[in-house]
Amino acid sequence: MVSCPHRLSDVFRSVRLRSAAVVALSLALTLSACTDDDTARSPQGTGTPGAAGLRDPYFPKMGNGGYDVTHYALTLDVDLERNSDPGHHLAGTAVITARATQNLSAFNLDLKGLDVESVTVGGEAARWKRAGQELTVRPKAGVGEGETFRTTVRYSGTPRIITDPDGSQEGWLPTTDGALALGEPTGSMTWFPGNHHPSDKATYDITVTVPKGLRAVSNGELRDESAKDGRTTYAWRSTDPMASYVVTVAIGTYEIRRTAAGKLPVYVAVDPAQVKDSRAVLDRIPEIMKWAEGRFGPYPFSSTGAIVDHPGAAGYALETQNRPVFPGAPDLGLLVHELAHQWYGDSVTPKTWRDMWLNEGFATYAEWLWQEDHGGDTAQEIFDAVYEGRHHADAASNEAVWAFPPANPPSADRISDPPVYERGAMVLHKIRQAIGDAPFFDLLRNWATTHRHGNANTADFTAYAEKFARRTSPDADLAPIWKEWLYGEGKPPKA
Repeated sequence: MVSCPHRLSDVFRSVRLRSAAVVALSLALTLSACTDDDTARSPQGTGTPGAAGLRDPYFPKMGNGGYDVTHYALTLDVDLERNSDPGHHLAGTAVITARATQNLSAFNLDLKGLDVESVTVGGEAARWKRAGQELTVRPKAGVGEGETFRTTVRYSGTPRIITDPDGSQEGWLPTTDGALALGEPTGSMTWFPGNHHPSDKATYDITVTVPKGLRAVSNGELRDESAKDGRTTYAWRSTDPMASYVVTVAIGTYEIRRTAAGKLPVYVAVDPAQVKDSRAVLDRIPEIMKWAEGRFGPYPFSSTGAIVDHPGAAGYALETQNRPVFPGAPDLGLLVHELAHQWYGDSVTPKTWRDMWLNEGFATYAEWLWQEDHGGDTAQEIFDAVYEGRHHADAASNEAVWAFPPANPPSADRISDPPVYERGAMVLHKIRQAIGDAPFFDLLRNWATTHRHGNANTADFTAYAEKFARRTSPDADLAPIWKEWLYGEGKPPKA
C-alpha cells in the first residue's frame, strides 16, 4: 500500500532538485495511488498519542483516550493443567475494531499481566511497549481522526487475580473445575486487552477452547459448538453493546438448561452440586422477566439466563450481561436485583464509577418493588424501616446507610457500600413521593428507553427527572431531594 501525503508540499520537497516534468509526473503518480482509506490515515509522525487513562474519579488509569471501540473478537485457548500455580494457561488473540476520535500517533490498551507476542494495526506490524497496565501501540502509519482501524494483539500467560480496594477479588478466578472471569471494576484487563472503562461499550465475539468435558459459557448467544482432538470450542456472540466490566467467561462442568420467557431465550448454566438448590428460584426467571418488563419497559437484550457456580467461586454476585453470575444458588431477591441490572447498569451504563448508585440504587429499588407487587412489604414500609434503623439486624449496618451521599462515595473502596445501594434506592422513593406513582413508573421506563445501550451520569439523571417532573407533575420540586438525599451529608430529615 502506498502512503499518501497530506500536504502537496511533501511531494515537491522530495523532488525539489528535479525537473518540472519529473515533479508533475511524481505528483500525478502519488495522487493516483491514494485511496479513500489512505487519505483517512494520519501521515507517519503526525498526530498525538491518545491518553493513557480517562481520569475516572476512582480509577484514573482505566480506559484510554483517542478512540472508541466498536467490536472485540476474542479467541481464547485455555489449558487448565499447563502451570502448577494456579494451573491455568491462556493463549489469546484479540482483534479490536475501533474508530479514532483524533489523529493518533499512538494509543493505549489496558492489559495487566500476560505476555504480548505481537501487535498489528491494519495488518501491519506495530511497535509496542508495556508499562504497568498500559500496552502502548505505535502504528507504522498514524491513524486519522474518524478512521476505523483494526488492532490485533496476540498474547499468552497465566491470567491474574486482582484484589479490589474493598478487598474483593476479580479478574481470572480459578475454580475447582475451571475458571470464572469477572470484571467489575477492573478485572477484565487480566484476560484481554481493551479500553476497559464503562464509558466505552462494544459488541463482542468470544470463542473459547477448553478441555473435553468442560463447558465455556459467556455473554450473548451460543452460535457454535465443536469438538476436535480432545478439546471443545464454544463461540459466543453479543450483538448489543456491552461494557467490558460485565463481560464474563465461565468454565466448568455446568449443567445447561435452555428454556424461554415468552419468545426470549433463557440459557442457564449451573454447577452440578447447585442444581437441586437453585432449580426452584431459576424456574422463576420467566415470571421475573414478565414483571420487570411491566415495570421497566422492554428487555434490552436478545437473551437472558444465569450462571450458578459453587459458593466459593467468588465472593459476590455480578450482573454480567444477559446472564448474571451467582456463587451458589441465589435467593429470589438477589435474582431480581441482578436481572434488574440488565436495564439499569448493563443497558444504561454509568459514565464513571462515581455514578454507581444509578446501577445499585435502581436494582435495590427493584427488589423493593418486587416485594410490594408480590404480597410483601411495600416500598414505603421498607423505606421507613431503613430510615428508622429497623432494616438490618445490627446497629452498625443500619447506621452505615448514612456514611456518605450516594452520588459521591469518598473513595474507590466505598463504591459498593450501603449508601450506594440503600440510600440510592431511597432517592428513587423520594422522587416517587414527590411526583406520584404513575409519573414515577413512567419515569423509570422512559429513562431506560431513552438511554438504552448508552451511558449516563448523575447529572444526566437529575436533569432528565426534573424535565420529566415539569411535564407530568408541575407542582413537584425535586431540588431538595438532590440536595438532602443524593448529595447531602448525614441523615436527611424524613419529611
